[in-house]
Amino acid sequence: MPGYRLHDRAALFGALVVPLLVALALVPFRAHLSPANEALVLVVAVVAIAASGTRTAAALAALSAATWYGLLLLSRPYRRFTLADRDEIQTAVLLLVVGLIVAHLAVRARRLEAVVVTGAAHLSSLQGTARLTERGDSPDAVVEFVRQELIGLLELRGCRFEYGTLIGHRPRLEHDGGLWLRRGGEVTGYTAWPDGETELRVVGGGHYYGRFLLDPVPGHRLPPEDARSVALALAALAGAALDTAGVSHRG
Repeated sequence: MPGYRLHDRAALFGALVVPLLVALALVPFRAHLSPANEALVLVVAVVAIAASGTRTAAALAALSAATWYGLLLLSRPYRRFTLADRDEIQTAVLLLVVGLIVAHLAVRARRLEAVVVTGAAHLSSLQGTARLTERGDSPDAVVEFVRQELIGLLELRGCRFEYGTLIGHRPRLEHDGGLWLRRGGEVTGYTAWPDGETELRVVGGGHYYGRFLLDPVPGHRLPPEDARSVALALAALAGAALDTAGVSHRG
């Protein structure tokens, strides 16, 4: 499964194994449980996978649960690989359908929660920078605050600020959120972090004051567009603080 993160691989493994383990745990009680109750217990296992995994893992868990229920462990008569009657066939199909629906809803809810948490973190970064600017803190304090926020926001290895110089040609995080390298007449776009530092320019009042030099992990995909937009907004707030303080500028 190349391309999956470790967490996603673990979720896919759990989607295959957890329903089987739950089904095995039900074996001693199958004489006392109805097929519908057995199916409900397996749905719980599907929800558990969906709550911590991806939509693919959730769908695989639903399919796995239906398989163990219908073909291997819980069908009647026991120790056969066929379903006993039409009701059990319907129960197995419903287990698959309900499992897929619940899995979809659980994954959607988890993603919505992640969006809310991420949005709150972004808002906190912007508010913290704005408060420093409004209080009239030194521009160096604002720049340092933004530097630290950028490291977490963009998942960087490090970040430094360089006043008033444009030496060298580095990839630049532009105002549209794209990452471009402009050298001579050539323009190169990136979907992953390139080797070396990437610049994020700081402008205030129409004047260039410096740049944040971002040190990302080479080869990692660029952060989501909303994170890049917040990074640009933070740089703009730093530029406003430098301009308000009357720091010397270039251009």
